[in-house]
Amino acid sequence: MKNWFKNFFLVFVLLLLVSSLFSLTDKDRLAKIEEISLSELARQVVDEKVKSIVIEGNELTVTTEDNAQKKVLKETDVSLTTSLKNFGASDKQLQRIDIREKNPSGLVIFATTFLPIILPFLLIGIFVWLMFKQAKKGQSQVFSFGRTKAQLFHSQQGKKKITFENIGGLIEAKTELKEIVDFLKHPKKFLNMGAKIPRGVLLVGPPGTGKTLIARAVANEAGVPFFSISGSEFVEMFVGVGAARVRDTFKTAKKQAPAILFIDELDAIGRHRGSGLGGGHDEREQTLNQILVEMDGFDNQTNVIIIAATNRPDILDPALLRPGRFDRQVILEYADIKDREKVLKIHASNKPLDKKVNIRTIAERTPGFSGADLENLINEAAILAARKNCKKITQQHILESIEKVLLGPERKSKVLSKKEKEISAYHEAGHALVAARSLNTDPIHKISIIARGMAAGYTLKLPTKDKHFHSKSEFLTDLSVLLGGYAAERLIFNEITTGASSDLQRATNLARALVTRYGMSEKMGPVTFGKREEMIFMGREFHEDRNYSEKIAAKIDGEISQFIKNAYKKAEEILKKNIMVLKKIAQVLIKKETIERKEFEKLVGKKSKKD
Repeated sequence: MKNWFKNFFLVFVLLLLVSSLFSLTDKDRLAKIEEISLSELARQVVDEKVKSIVIEGNELTVTTEDNAQKKVLKETDVSLTTSLKNFGASDKQLQRIDIREKNPSGLVIFATTFLPIILPFLLIGIFVWLMFKQAKKGQSQVFSFGRTKAQLFHSQQGKKKITFENIGGLIEAKTELKEIVDFLKHPKKFLNMGAKIPRGVLLVGPPGTGKTLIARAVANEAGVPFFSISGSEFVEMFVGVGAARVRDTFKTAKKQAPAILFIDELDAIGRHRGSGLGGGHDEREQTLNQILVEMDGFDNQTNVIIIAATNRPDILDPALLRPGRFDRQVILEYADIKDREKVLKIHASNKPLDKKVNIRTIAERTPGFSGADLENLINEAAILAARKNCKKITQQHILESIEKVLLGPERKSKVLSKKEKEISAYHEAGHALVAARSLNTDPIHKISIIARGMAAGYTLKLPTKDKHFHSKSEFLTDLSVLLGGYAAERLIFNEITTGASSDLQRATNLARALVTRYGMSEKMGPVTFGKREEMIFMGREFHEDRNYSEKIAAKIDGEISQFIKNAYKKAEEILKKNIMVLKKIAQVLIKKETIERKEFEKLVGKKSKKD
């Protein structure tokens, strides 16, 4: 469409130039000249009012004694003097007039005679030429479908060179990948021992944990060419294009060997074959087959290492994961508190931090944050500081950014009515008080009834340590805390609102997980129920294998309901026992809208061991 508009514009400009050329030959467009008859001209000649006459074909341009110009059309095939004499002009009167004959220029003859004949053929020729040019371009694109779209990055390319030192944490991943770097740098050392160079390395981890970043670091550390391509760039709407691009990608990488080929989002083409709804996607499967052949086919003597990244290893085809293809799987997890501290220092190194900023405190407040989340956090803090016209980024800027990343931006424009504000205050106070009066809970860092994201208010509780395992007692306490807002509304107002809908949904999902996934139900025993098989159709999960009977399903529902009832009962007991503290917290929230950790601990006092 863009080229069509370009061609149309060229033709339009050409027509405009031709019309301008014609307009230049038309004297009437340049000046408005009075037109008189030949008899009137003869009368003025007799009256000796004519100074000169210029003859141009059948047109006469007459200049009078007062320098006025007039236009006259003479008779065809009759001379001017003869015509004037016929109207009564004498030879003496004609002799005093300067009569000249002007021949038309070659350009005018061409424009008026030949151009009307040539112009249509010229325009048709230009139109045909543009059509052939467009067709030739499209033909070249057809033949380029099978070419690789991998981008080549040399180790020296770019202003900032990413190495292992620029990546915080990921100690185990770095150790595994350093062997790959050593293979690329000193292959003879390993070949002399009979060791084979790894063919493929699969980076597995949640989004944002640094899979692409660490792959670039490997290329820079080894000093070899680095080819990068996404899995989705192999497959097109035309059959066979994906396999052709795989062949061309590997062929290009082998020319630069030793080299690294990085395939991002491998699951886009590496899904289990034949798992699609109503049959597999044949084009995608052919692309996957070609990758399998290139990685470990007949020609397996190559120094190209394939590094692939995915966050869904469970859906990859088993043929990809066998030895000889992706020999190693490197797991990248969310950073612990020490690694988060290192990552924060790296991302804050080029930003003006205030001397009072405590990176350790920030690391403690960001459990579960990936490397990308931490980078975004520091960037949001810098934006906030700039918006407030501050010269340095303070601790408060970073703490506010944590809440923005976790919950979304503040929505102060969402003004609650007096009654809604009171309900929201008691709801959040209920969550916080149940958490404060229960064991096995994380400390409350902040309570607010200022809307953030989709929430009308929030209670922020964060763990003091990184947790890798969770006990049943912790889950039961979490259930009580989730139902604390619901219980507070019912206790104070003897009414419930829609504000607890999200809490109830989360509580139900947690209770179901306790019964069906974690085996924490005394009645059901240490058994898991249900087998989830992901089959995406129209953007949602389509299938879940229920490997239990309807009788067991009824028991599961009963256990889920019992877990929630017990949690609600515990939350209600805590709130009834501490009703005055609940009201005190709610009144402070109504007045201030926000309560920080120190102020909250003064309001509730020390945690009771009996609760």
